[in-house]
Amino acid sequence: MKTPGSRLKAQGSRRAALPSAKVQIGRISVGLGQPLVLIAGPDVIESEKHLASHAERLAKMCRRAGISYIIKCSYDKANRTSYRSFRGPGPQEGLRILARVKRALGIPVLSDVHCREEVARAAEVLDILQVPAFLCRQTDFVMTVARAGKPINIKKGQFLAPWDMRHVVEKAWAAGNRQVLVTERGASFGYNNLVSDLRSLQVLASLGCPVIYDGTHSVQLPGGRGSASGGQREFVPTLVRAAVATGYCSGIFLEVHEDPDHAPVDGPNMLKLSDVPRLLEDVQAIQMALKRAKA
Repeated sequence: MKTPGSRLKAQGSRRAALPSAKVQIGRISVGLGQPLVLIAGPDVIESEKHLASHAERLAKMCRRAGISYIIKCSYDKANRTSYRSFRGPGPQEGLRILARVKRALGIPVLSDVHCREEVARAAEVLDILQVPAFLCRQTDFVMTVARAGKPINIKKGQFLAPWDMRHVVEKAWAAGNRQVLVTERGASFGYNNLVSDLRSLQVLASLGCPVIYDGTHSVQLPGGRGSASGGQREFVPTLVRAAVATGYCSGIFLEVHEDPDHAPVDGPNMLKLSDVPRLLEDVQAIQMALKRAKA
């Protein structure tokens, strides 16, 4: 029986043979050797104006940094700690807003889906469908999302070892979809806490999918505020820089807000919008250093 240590050793030995996987999202190519991509936006749609303003500002930041950009925002937060929590406008209105912002800015959009019934409608609007971490083990759901004919981003469950994501990815492949991203978002570490094991990025890259690092959910403290999740946003830049420095990240995922302390949900782990440019400069400098080292 393989121990965790032997699994990591086996995965780590594959560095020289890493597959050159690439996922195409509109005009954006995601994969090792491609420009770094930022998947970012507010946690949930608060209004069309709010989302459009954030997306436009993030797009400008990414252009200045030489980084590709995909808009992320949820139309329905179906996995909140409490039933009283703000969930957003819901699928019908939320997808309408996402479609309008997408058309206005000409930028691909990503959002999460939470049940099979909404997948087809979401696929009419979204450029990439996201499987939430809590649902990554649901076989029928994952395969339904994969069959929608759009690229998909599968978040690794907080409860999974990185090598266990192979089975999840194979479900999507079996459904006929090879356009798959996998996202690391931390692992459960006792109660109300997550930690990032950066070894997992190398393991996930060996699966044959581009890897995204979610810097904001990785600092979440699930249920840490009783009826809501807490977070430690001050650690986001440190973890993101470290993740990119591994050389296995094709992109980073951030939830951002101009005033996270007053955001309706997930404020403690969202990065302040004004702090994004410096972080993008840092990760781009790290990318350039990695390229020079390989030259």
